[in-house]
Amino acid sequence: MEKIIVLSCTNRPKSYTSQVSKIYSELLRTKNVDQEILSLENIPKDSAFSETFGNRSEEFEKTIEKYIRSQKRFIFIIPEYNGSFPGILKVFLDCVHPREWADKKVCLVGVSSGRGGNIRGMEHITGVLHYLKLHTYHNKLPISLIDKIMGADGKFVHPEQLKACENQIDGFLKF
Repeated sequence: MEKIIVLSCTNRPKSYTSQVSKIYSELLRTKNVDQEILSLENIPKDSAFSETFGNRSEEFEKTIEKYIRSQKRFIFIIPEYNGSFPGILKVFLDCVHPREWADKKVCLVGVSSGRGGNIRGMEHITGVLHYLKLHTYHNKLPISLIDKIMGADGKFVHPEQLKACENQIDGFLKF
């Protein structure tokens, strides 16, 4: 099985999204799946201006090569921002040529302190991902009330939530 990139889809430091990304990374590791986290916290701060319209820094080119071009599977951990997904995710997608995403597979996880678990944001991003010719796994997992179910240790306080994540991963590995 090829490596899976877990994309932490926010540039907010110390976010619930990064904690959920670490949980997914650990679950993949326990299943002996090669994985790595790419956090949008680490992309250049001025990407919207410096990495578009044919411009490309050496640092960003290395990121694309390591995390996108040479990979086939992704898990996007997407927080809810204003009823949708973060603008930094759209900027990142806009900075990577569509051919780099074509015919690859993606699994979506929504994260929200509200009750919907970012269902709307996952639906919004699905249209963009289909345009980019990414094959989107059908089991999109909304994680609701994240501020109530995430412990201070960065782990879920309810084992049912961890099991739901594990079930989603198991299905994605077969997809």
